This record gives sequence, structure tokens and C-alpha cells, in this order.
Amino acid sequence: MTQDSGSSFHHMWRELLPLGRHPVSGGYRRFAWSGVDGDCRAWFEAQATARGLRYEADRNGNQWAWLGDPAEGNAVVTGSHLDSVPDGGAFDGPLGVVSAFAALDELRGRDARFIRPLGIVNFGDEEGARFGLACVGSRLTAGQLTREQAHRLTDGDGVTLPRAMEAAGYDPDTIGADPERLARIGAFVELHVEQGRALDLSGDRVGIASAIWPHGRWRFDFRGEANHAGTTRLADRHDPMLSYAETVLAARREAELAGAVATFGKIAVEPNGVNAIPSLVRGWLDSRAEDQMSLDTVVGGIEKAARQYADAHGIDLDIVRESFTPVVEFDHALRDELARILGTDTDLTVPVLGTGAGHDAGILSGSIPTAMLFVRNPTGVSHSPAESASEDDCVAGVLALADVLEGLACR
Repeated sequence: MTQDSGSSFHHMWRELLPLGRHPVSGGYRRFAWSGVDGDCRAWFEAQATARGLRYEADRNGNQWAWLGDPAEGNAVVTGSHLDSVPDGGAFDGPLGVVSAFAALDELRGRDARFIRPLGIVNFGDEEGARFGLACVGSRLTAGQLTREQAHRLTDGDGVTLPRAMEAAGYDPDTIGADPERLARIGAFVELHVEQGRALDLSGDRVGIASAIWPHGRWRFDFRGEANHAGTTRLADRHDPMLSYAETVLAARREAELAGAVATFGKIAVEPNGVNAIPSLVRGWLDSRAEDQMSLDTVVGGIEKAARQYADAHGIDLDIVRESFTPVVEFDHALRDELARILGTDTDLTVPVLGTGAGHDAGILSGSIPTAMLFVRNPTGVSHSPAESASEDDCVAGVLALADVLEGLACR
């Protein structure tokens, strides 16, 4: 790594690190269209301007920094996102954006000659922490989310997506599919911290993604009868919390049987009083599996169990699939080219591995060739302040990304 690119990575990382960090939890709360999100967007624009790149924000809230003219087509784009889950870690998303700028600095230090336009992107609202739908910016761009659907998204305080965008200075009436922009891109490579321990177990610093498991989110609404917690006999209760709790345990059993994962990680209770039996328990299921058949088996088993438990307690149950992404096989030719570049031009051993986490690269894979690089996470923990990557591994990721960009855009 050149001295300039090394210092630029650490300088950028130190600048970004405090934005949105909660003083008590130590985690990050960088939610879409919030004030902190605006600070992150300002940071991105400042990085682009400092490097003499052409900056633009598209109508879907995604930010772009361009070296060369993207209108020439066949551009190579890299980047990730800057938003977070509630109390998330520092690396999920930002590592890919910071590494993108640092990789450009590295290539300039090598006096690399670009023959294709190069873009760096920050996709908006990737985590879906505020409005409940992941990858909103890339979904809109790829036409997988319509303007009408996006306008119906609402956060926990009842604020709609259009209202939040307007407050941040964007026009929500212009959002929608952007095929012309995507047509300019010949390849998108996203660097991301690994959200698991495969690289730590293999002893490798960097890996290449093979595919993203099929995954989705389902909302379970258990409706019972509100009543007094102190005066209502157990036999007279219609308590939706019991059915919900039994369903959570069923989800664990079904996932274990199928070799998949299933998580109830979000819950809303009404009236949410300590001395009140709930009238409504709303829980959100996230489930992922290596293949579609396994995922269908897991979710089908959970739904069946939930209905049985609801019937047993006199509870009404509604189940709504709020989002779904089928298995994503990354472009084989691009994936193989990354492996060739890193295997031939470097001394890295680069394994190819699947992932259960969704990404903007997965959303865009249906429209343009996409690929992903992973950087080792020694804890294997993600979406938590315990998420981590060593300085040496981050540097290895920047160098690998620079080598890939050089191989794709400079030769």
C-alpha cells in the first residue's frame, strides 16, 4: 500500500467513526434520512470533492462520485452503504465506502491509467432500520420497488418515507426505476466485512462471494384480548404473548432441523403495559437458508406451528410476507475474473464462500454484473458493536479492491 492511500484510509475511518455512535451502547444509529444520515452524506460528498471527483445524488437518495464520464458506459463501480441497524457495528457498510476511496488513492499512487469510468457509490437505506424494508435505494433504482410502494413505507413514529425525504431536502415524487443509470455500469464490486466466521476459521484475510442465500421477512400479528394482569384468571385469558413465545421457540427448532436460520428480532406490543395482558403482539421473522426448498420448509413449519398455538389460546393470527429475495448467484464471469486477478497478481489465498446476508450487490445482480469481496471478521459478530476487523485485514481489503479495480478498469 502506498503511504498516501494508507494514511487516507485511517484518516477517513477516524473522521467517520464518531458519526451516529451512541454514547452508552457504543453501537451506531445511522438511520435513513435522519440528521446523522445527513452528516454521513456530507462526509461522502466531502471525500468526493477532495479528490476532484464529479459528485451527484440521484433521485432515489443514492450518492455517486465519478472519475471519468459515466455517460461513456461500461463503468466500473464500487462502494456500499453508510446507514446502520439499531446499535450496529462500525464496519457493516462503511468499510466498503471508505475502502473504495482508499483504493482509488492507492491506484493514483501507482499512476494507474484508467480506460473505463470509475464510480464510488453510497446506497441509501440499505439496512431498512427505519422503514422496515432493506435496500430501498438500490431496489428503487433497479425497479424492484415502485414509487407507490415506497410512498407507503412508514417508520415507528408514523413518519412516511416521502415526509422524511422532504425533510432532508429530497423530492420523493421523483423516485423510481433508473435503467439509464444502470445501463452505464459494466460491473459493480462491493467490499464488505464478513458477517460470519468462515474467513477466520480458514485463516484468510479476504474472500469472494459465490451467492447470497434466499431470505425474507414475515410479520406475525397475534391478536388477543386486553385485560387486567392482576384480576384475570389464567383460564379466562386470551393472551397473544403465549402464542408468540411458543412460535419463537418453534422457529429455532425448524431452523435447526433444516440447517437454516430463523430469527424473531423485533416485537411490538399493545397496549404495552406492565400490568396489562396484551391485545396485540406483532413479531417480525427473518429467515434465510442455503436454497429455496429449505427456506420454504422452515417458514412453512413456523407458520403451521404459529397457527396451532394461536388456535389453542383463542388468538387470531395474520401472517404477511413483507419482503423476499430469492437466491442470488453472483455473475460467474465477473466472480471468476476477480479470482483470477487476486490469484495471479497477488499472494493472497482467496476462498469463495456463500453468505446469508443481503446486500445492494444482490439487488443489482438482476440488472448488471455484480461481485463481492469479504474482509475477515475475527469475532464473526455483525449488526452489533462487537463487529470488528483488524487494521491489517482492512489494509488487505483495500489492496485487494485496488487490484480488482486496476484489473477491471485500468487494463
